[in-house]
Amino acid sequence: MRLVMVQKKMLPVIAIRNIRRDANAHFKELLKEKEITEDEARKAELDIQEVTDQAVKKVDEIVAEKEKELLEI
Repeated sequence: MRLVMVQKKMLPVIAIRNIRRDANAHFKELLKEKEITEDEARKAELDIQEVTDQAVKKVDEIVAEKEKELLEI
């Protein structure tokens, strides 16, 4: 049961991190093409990380709540 919960938690986290990776790659490409400045790229990277952290935290909260519900049964 515990393994299933860990696995179900990890799948959304992996998806969130993949989105972060793709977004960061996009901004690096824009920087390489000189469409944005280094400061803008760094700001974007920090913003993306903040959103990623918030999303992972939300997933953790949902999983904890579901785990609590299952333990009550």
